[in-house]
Amino acid sequence: MRIIAFNGSPCPGGNIEILLERAIIPLREAGHTVRVFNLNDIHIKPCQDCGNCARTGVCQHEDAMLDISAKIREADRIILASPIYFSSVTSQMKLMIDRCQAFWCEKYLLKKEIPAGPHGRKGLLLLVGGQNTRGSSTCAEETATAFFRTVSVPEHTTLFFGGVDARRDILKHPTALQDAADAGKRLGT
Repeated sequence: MRIIAFNGSPCPGGNIEILLERAIIPLREAGHTVRVFNLNDIHIKPCQDCGNCARTGVCQHEDAMLDISAKIREADRIILASPIYFSSVTSQMKLMIDRCQAFWCEKYLLKKEIPAGPHGRKGLLLLVGGQNTRGSSTCAEETATAFFRTVSVPEHTTLFFGGVDARRDILKHPTALQDAADAGKRLGT
């Protein structure tokens, strides 16, 4: 299976990177190909609402989204991993998601959906936030759900770990690392 993962964290070695790596371990052990995009290190121009994708289903801007879009199209599994900033995914993650407007136009305006392939398409959403209150991950989850629906991923699992704020605090969470590994293993089936 072809698996892609998007790390939306700007913090190398931080909570999200640790959690994402834990989810990826069983996928690689099972022999799956996993490509991780560290969005903080990639140049993606913001959506310009130029309208080209509404006519063609293709974004006219030539930047890292050319490669990302091709990998999204080919992927059997997609992982989004982001800390929560101001109740949503990071700006790095949101920038990539916004540029998927071309997929939305292709699917809903031009009526061309990404084919599921022999393994189907599934997703995994990993979220970490400092707040541990009801609804603190709701906006991030809605954004991710819209993304998954747009790129023809009909089902995904969400793992949210609240009360995880300081760098590497995820290592102190009693179940997070095992939960991520278990979710990764299930994703690979």
